[in-house]
Amino acid sequence: MKYVLASAVIAAALVTGGQASAQAVGIATSNPGSIFHNIGTAVANAANQAGINATIQPATSPNQYIPFVASGGIEFGAANLQEVNYALEGKEWFTGSVNPDLRIVGHVMPLVEAIFVRADSDIRSIEDLRGQPMVDGYTAQNTILPQLDAMYATAGMTRADMQPVQVPSVVGGADAFIAGDAVGFIFAHGAGKVREADAAVGGLRALPIEETEENLATIREHWPVGFFATMEPGPNAPGVEETSTYFAYPQVIFTHAGVDEETVYQMTKAIYDSKEAMAQTFPPFNAFDPADMASDIGVSEFHPGAIRFYKEAGIWQE
Repeated sequence: MKYVLASAVIAAALVTGGQASAQAVGIATSNPGSIFHNIGTAVANAANQAGINATIQPATSPNQYIPFVASGGIEFGAANLQEVNYALEGKEWFTGSVNPDLRIVGHVMPLVEAIFVRADSDIRSIEDLRGQPMVDGYTAQNTILPQLDAMYATAGMTRADMQPVQVPSVVGGADAFIAGDAVGFIFAHGAGKVREADAAVGGLRALPIEETEENLATIREHWPVGFFATMEPGPNAPGVEETSTYFAYPQVIFTHAGVDEETVYQMTKAIYDSKEAMAQTFPPFNAFDPADMASDIGVSEFHPGAIRFYKEAGIWQE
């Protein structure tokens, strides 16, 4: 009921905004502190600088707002590619709810994720989590459990090897860690909540995963679009103690088939032209490569407005 009411408020706001400006659009994100809220904020800022009146509309998690975008309730959203593909086909936690009108605008920066623990703890590897109280459940954010499964599997473990601490979302998981209820939490590198946790406990350690063909095959059993990314220590990477590799996967801006071609064209162009501005809002956008926006999206389709821009930019491949 809470989500339904929030959806109604979003819809009403968009109708009101549309009367003031034909270019007024909404971008659905997850809650403040999350990676998708950070991504959506950066994209909205870039869009506004390009003359598009864009506002972000937070919800608890993508598995709530992806269907809302698919139904035409809001124009755009920020999410991971795997979850959009699941929603499109009605698979996994979207079983029974096919969303054929989802369309992709473009790839943005990859999400690089880790399990974070206290820097002053004895936990230095994922294996060291065995038997420890760890975040679990994620009732409002179904996407997290297979990602945890993927990470644990690289150490020959499952979630059953930990003591479960039930949380609704990644933000809730970080809060449980800060409160001392769990020894670690899963989150994206660079997110605001990671900085908050780093300051709250006096320093974090991000548990790396060795980049091997075996580990890559293992994570893809649980998360088919997963890959490895290298992180360097630095002010924008709390918890990274040395150059290490971590679990990563593609992030996208998506829309629905009913959004007019010109609006999607202008949004695509704004993102393509705004790497520097988006990185100033959210530093992980330094890893964004505009030339990769039209990269492979699996079973999903690009919106015609995005395709028109990519053809003009010379990066479209049939």
